[in-house]
Amino acid sequence: MLRVALLLIVGLFVAVPSSVRAQPPGVKTLSIGASAPDFKLPGVDDKVYTLKDFADAKLLLVVFTCNHCPTANAYEKRIIDLHTDYKAKGVALVAISPNDPKAVRLDELGYTDLGDSFEDMKLRAKEQKFTFPYLYDGDTQEASRAFGVMATPQVFLFDQERKLRYQGRIDDADVKPVTSHDTRNALDALLAGKPVPVETTRVFGCSTKWSDKRADAVKSLEKWDMEPVKLEPLDEAGVAKLVKNEGKKLLLINVWATHCGPCVAELPEFVTMNRMYRRRNFELITISIDDPAKRGEALKVLQEKKVAATNYISTVEKADKFADLLDKDWQGPLPYTLLISPEGKIIYRKTGAIEPLTVRRQVVDFLGRTYASKAK
Repeated sequence: MLRVALLLIVGLFVAVPSSVRAQPPGVKTLSIGASAPDFKLPGVDDKVYTLKDFADAKLLLVVFTCNHCPTANAYEKRIIDLHTDYKAKGVALVAISPNDPKAVRLDELGYTDLGDSFEDMKLRAKEQKFTFPYLYDGDTQEASRAFGVMATPQVFLFDQERKLRYQGRIDDADVKPVTSHDTRNALDALLAGKPVPVETTRVFGCSTKWSDKRADAVKSLEKWDMEPVKLEPLDEAGVAKLVKNEGKKLLLINVWATHCGPCVAELPEFVTMNRMYRRRNFELITISIDDPAKRGEALKVLQEKKVAATNYISTVEKADKFADLLDKDWQGPLPYTLLISPEGKIIYRKTGAIEPLTVRRQVVDFLGRTYASKAK
C-alpha cells in the first residue's frame, strides 16, 4: 500500500517514462508504417488546420506539447530550432496541445505562468514568437487519441506518403547534456533517402491530461477549500524579520484590508498562485492592516476566500511605521504587493490591484520553469 502511495506522489511531481501510465480505453500509440491520422483543429492564429494543409511538405513532423509541463518547457527552444533548421528543407512542423485544461490540477502548474487553455496557448505562442502552427485539441482530444499521445513532448515524423517513420522523444535529455539527437537523426536520414536508424524511442515528460481526469481536478479544489485558515498577529519585530527573508523561499506578500474592495476582490488570485507554487520554495503571506480589534472580520474574509496561507494582522500602531518597516518606497495605498527573494531583495512591487499573469511570470522566472531548477 505504501509503495502505491509513493508511486502516485512521484507521478505528480517528477518526469517519468509515460509508458508506465495507463492510457484511456482504446487509445494506442500509432505504429511505425501507419498512415497519418487526419485532424481538424483550431490554431492560435484562429485558422483551422487539417492534414491536407501540409500536403506540399516532403516530411511532416507533428509535435505534441503544451504550456504547463516543465519537460515541454525545457524543449520549447529545441522545437523552435527544429522548425527553423528544417523548414527550408521541406519539413513542415505542427505543434498540438493534447491536454484538456480542465483536467490539469493547480499543483501541476508549479513550473508555469500559463495553463493549457486555448487562450493561454495564444499568449505563449505570441510570447515565444512561434512561426509554426500551434493547435488546440483540448476539447475533444480526438486527434490525440488517434495518434495515441502518451506524454508532452512527443513527436511523430511522417514521410512524403504520410507514413509514420519515427515516433518518440526529441532527444534523450531535457535538462542534462544531450547524447542522442533522435528526432534530428530521423529527419536527416529521411531527407537523405535512408532508413531511420532508430524508429521508436521511449518518451518522457508529463502524461497526457485526458478528460477523465477532470473529476480529480475538481476533488483537489474541494480538498484545498477545506484547509484551515488562520490569522496571527504581526508586530514590529515580525515585520522587520519578514522583509529580511533569511530563509530559502520566495515570499509573495500582499497587504490588504477588509474595507478595501480591490483587496478583497483579488484574494482568489493569490489563493490560486499559492496552490500552484507552494510545493516549491514559495510562500504566500497576507498582512491585514485592519484594526486588530476587528481581527474577527478579517479572519472571516480570509476564510470565505479560502486563503489557507500564512496570514497576519499588523499590530504596529502607526501606519507610517509599518510602511517604513515593510518597504520605504511604499506610499501607502492598498492593495500593496511585494515579491521578496531570499536575503531580502525586493524583485517586484505593485501598488493597486495586481495583473495576475505578471505576478505569476515573476514567480516562475525566479523559481525556474524546468526540472533543472527543481531544487527551487
